[in-house]
Amino acid sequence: MKAQPKPLWDRETTLVTQLAAGASLVAFLFYFRHGDLLLYGDAVAHINIARRVFDSRTPGLLQLGTVWLPLPHLLIMPFIVSDSSWQTGIGGSIPSMFAYVLGTAGIFRLVRSVLAAGPEPDPKSRIAGWLAAMVYAANPNLLYMQSTAMTEPLYLGLFVWSIVHFSEFKQRTDTGNERSAASSLTRCGICVVAACLTRYDGWFLAGASTLAALLVVVKHRHSSVLRVAFVKFVILVVSAPVLWLGYNGAVYRNPLEFANGPYSAKAIEQRVTVPGYPPPYSGWHDLRASFSYFLKATEDNLAQGKSGRVWVAALLIGLAVASASLRKRWPALLLILPLPFYMLSIAYGSVPIYLPEWWPFSFYNVRFGLELIPAFAVFSVLAVFPLLGCLKQKQAIGVIGGFVVLVGISYGFVWKAQPICYREASVNGRARVAFETTLASNLQLLPHDSTLLMYLGDHVGALQRARIPLRRTINEGNHHPWKQPDPEGLWEQALADPRQFVDYVIAFDGDPVATGVQKRDLKSMLVIRTNGQPPATIYWTARPLR
Repeated sequence: MKAQPKPLWDRETTLVTQLAAGASLVAFLFYFRHGDLLLYGDAVAHINIARRVFDSRTPGLLQLGTVWLPLPHLLIMPFIVSDSSWQTGIGGSIPSMFAYVLGTAGIFRLVRSVLAAGPEPDPKSRIAGWLAAMVYAANPNLLYMQSTAMTEPLYLGLFVWSIVHFSEFKQRTDTGNERSAASSLTRCGICVVAACLTRYDGWFLAGASTLAALLVVVKHRHSSVLRVAFVKFVILVVSAPVLWLGYNGAVYRNPLEFANGPYSAKAIEQRVTVPGYPPPYSGWHDLRASFSYFLKATEDNLAQGKSGRVWVAALLIGLAVASASLRKRWPALLLILPLPFYMLSIAYGSVPIYLPEWWPFSFYNVRFGLELIPAFAVFSVLAVFPLLGCLKQKQAIGVIGGFVVLVGISYGFVWKAQPICYREASVNGRARVAFETTLASNLQLLPHDSTLLMYLGDHVGALQRARIPLRRTINEGNHHPWKQPDPEGLWEQALADPRQFVDYVIAFDGDPVATGVQKRDLKSMLVIRTNGQPPATIYWTARPLR
């Protein structure tokens, strides 16, 4: 008789979810109280990309732009309709918090399922599931990131659940429950599609999971049910990249606009690279160095100082344990996928990582190390799992207690030094926040019905803090992106003759407004200067009364 599929959400998983929700809320309230939700410039950008879809002179889905994938912004949109949740950043945190909770439940479910001796979880696998969920959920850096509008928590939740469903697809295939297996593969495909529309890591995941599913289906090639399920899976996971390529091709006349357009990482690298000088960052065209930088970033997200090596040792032992019973546990190896992806991205994708301990002794993209947190959570528990079966009960309890203490000490030192993702946001964001706060206080003094010409790519946070609707501005999103330049676009027309379109012009040194606007009829009202930021000049157009 075929085994019945386990319910997706049992009582124990529900309890894990509730505890994770409590931790999520406490962390969010802590960082909200200290005004830290909007330290990351990217978090501000994500919130305002979502906002301008409905709050713009030219609203619509074209406001999603390119480079960043659309799903995070679409999920944020319903929560920032309120001006208050938009201004404070609360609306951008909600999808991240949900994803963190779901990711914790996914880690628990994955470990409990992979380590169970039979079709039902046994006490050892349940304990292992709790330990892995604790490693994931208690991570100080993840707790900060899930309080923000950054995309990492959302991707991690989708990544974890795609592997949960793939693992269950493989297990159910092995037990002959083909229809249930096919359903699991479809759910895996849905998670992969969502991951593909969240971060480009998901595209790598799509390719790897397709190859992994093919291995399973080839082994059971006589099953028509699995063959049909595999075809559906391939159609699903291919649809997201094809959709994004098609969108870029239709809107920007370049399917790879996100990869080689003017706002892409490649274009940024070309602007900062000087011919004849050393590479722009460590790991550039160097897989060995890129491996070291990414692994070190992960260590810094787990521990303080050299104690991160303990986590690396636990990971290696856990991988060895998984390899010893590869037939059942190999789907969990997909958790390692961020390692090759970021090695290639750093070496050949113009994605640098700067670490405070290594040259150039700064903070940049350290948060990418979070992508390996699920792997460390699962495989560190696998490292001690064999001891639970070969030791007496009191000794096993001692091992569990020792593991919990080690995790607590490691994370305790991270809290003491402040999570490195928080430090990255703080170091890179404090000057910007101070500047935007000052600018916002001056913009609030302008007439409430006045209109502004402003480039929003760098300091849209000033409008957000001043609670000035984006539809009161003419910005770089108000034109036809398939026309470059667009002589009929509102943006281009306002640059050519601001007096006819707006009341005030906000120009930051070096931005498209400062370099492109016609200033002959403009009167400078105020120049705002702060350390570490380009000066901002507010011009009055002396526009005739309407």
